[in-house]
Amino acid sequence: MTGRLLRMSTLFVRTLRDDPNDAEVPSHRLLVRAGYIRRNAPGIYTWLPLGLRVLRKVEGIIREEMDDIGAQELSFPALLPKEPYEATGRWTEYGDNIFRLKDRKGADYLLGPTHEEMFTLVVKDLYSSYKDLPLSIYQIQTKYRDEARPRAGLLRGREFVMKDSYSFDVDDAGLEESYQRHRDAYIRIFDRLGFEYVIVKATSGAMGGSASEEFLAKADVGEDTYVRCTHCDYAANVEAVTVRAPAPLPYDDVPAAHAEDTPDTPTIETLVAHLDAAFPREDRPWTAADTLKNVLVVLKHPDGTREPLAIGVPGDREVDQKRLEGQLEPIEVAPMDEAELARHPALVKGYIGPEVLGEDSKSGIRYLVDPRVVEGTRWVTGANVPGSHVIDLVAGRDFTPDGTIEAADVRDGDACPSCAEGTLESARGVEMGHIFQLGRKYADALGLQVLDESGKLVTVTMGSYGIGPSRAVAAIAEGTLDELGLCWPRNVAPADVHVVAAGKDEAVVAAAEVLAQQLKGAGLEVLLDDRTGKVSPGVKFKDAELIGVPTIVTVGRGLADGNVEVRDRRTGEREDVAVDGALARITEIVRA
Repeated sequence: MTGRLLRMSTLFVRTLRDDPNDAEVPSHRLLVRAGYIRRNAPGIYTWLPLGLRVLRKVEGIIREEMDDIGAQELSFPALLPKEPYEATGRWTEYGDNIFRLKDRKGADYLLGPTHEEMFTLVVKDLYSSYKDLPLSIYQIQTKYRDEARPRAGLLRGREFVMKDSYSFDVDDAGLEESYQRHRDAYIRIFDRLGFEYVIVKATSGAMGGSASEEFLAKADVGEDTYVRCTHCDYAANVEAVTVRAPAPLPYDDVPAAHAEDTPDTPTIETLVAHLDAAFPREDRPWTAADTLKNVLVVLKHPDGTREPLAIGVPGDREVDQKRLEGQLEPIEVAPMDEAELARHPALVKGYIGPEVLGEDSKSGIRYLVDPRVVEGTRWVTGANVPGSHVIDLVAGRDFTPDGTIEAADVRDGDACPSCAEGTLESARGVEMGHIFQLGRKYADALGLQVLDESGKLVTVTMGSYGIGPSRAVAAIAEGTLDELGLCWPRNVAPADVHVVAAGKDEAVVAAAEVLAQQLKGAGLEVLLDDRTGKVSPGVKFKDAELIGVPTIVTVGRGLADGNVEVRDRRTGEREDVAVDGALARITEIVRA
């Protein structure tokens, strides 16, 4: 078995001492500074040799585990025709999030954001019987999405590498088995990648389907917020959290709703203070949770139509934009502006109440409320008159919303939706993998059917399973770096050993060369810093720390005593090893 030897003197790399101006998170700064990637445009990067080696190792781990469950690899083009995406509705649903282009004849194409349609069609083209199933196929390929706000380097780009796999089964029982096989494979993949992760319940969004789970890398810089129960094993992306609605309340003894003057109460806080002063309760003080806040938004449908929507939430909550969009995807959501508000004269800004909301109301605006707004709950809310609020407005007696929606923010200490004892606590993460039970959405749209055992045509049911290898590189870096630089887990490091020739003495340079060749002969991947000239030992040491290979071997002053220094990049532990025993000791460390 022969390893590989990379030389810093000829390697296409340039380390930087200063952070790039556009870098927002540590992994982005260090991947650029250590010579792994270079920016071409917002959200678009070149992979340099060191970075590409890490990416390929991540892909290799994914391939091994996918192949082990019997999935077969293929590769689709990135340039795709419009028609399949039009058949499923996603040509419109994706809106501005895809790159569209025309060929010289005027035909429409897109750069693939994901490939459900193409996978479905290729199976339809080749298979027609239940005997051909179950089937799992996958690809590792570059995807393109026109992100409005690319950020954080590789964590949210416009061009990125994705592993997408799909299972095809005759029935739902088969889909359950395929889903579990992929889920188990994902656990093995993320265990091998070397960073902390959590599996959470998720929404399916524009992908469709039923069961959906995300694999999130734990990271303070993550864009995803998830919650876990302090008592049971419940975990969910905040977009997928379901509020445990309280039981309906009796309201026979609740006074009739009555409008009262509430001057100078532009905020929930000032309203609560006024209520305590002017209308004190006998049982306790008023709180923001006693008020009903009605938030107006505009839904931008993929076909371009716009729809106003009113959302009622308890006054101590805010509407969480990501949670709201997660319920409505692929619809985009924007706050209702003054121009839009003016088109609805029944609405009195700042004092909007349920009386003028609902599809059968004066405004005709659909009205959805938080699940906590159950029958019998009593509220203080706008009276649709300037400077006036209604007190003792009872849900189910005085107003009936059009439905409920999970849009209010989720907070630490909220009740767990799954158990009676626990509360929720939040953390942030980076989405690394997402698995769906797609069902028959795409098979129905594209006519994927097979003959079952009785000769009857049945629609195939599908699962979809994605991992972002390029994003994984950044997530691993983010989860393992330290104050000195990158600090790769051995499974994905660009080399096993970084040998530093720390000095210009010919004996030092020669000894480093001999050791590097021996390590290569033993099957290890070696990065040798053999640079001469004006490159000082101090610069070499800093570069070794920055680049982050897990084992650093220094051939320098200790050579006079017959020793080299072996250092663990992650722990900082050092040991002097005799030159004669260096090959055996380093090989032992690498293969431990």
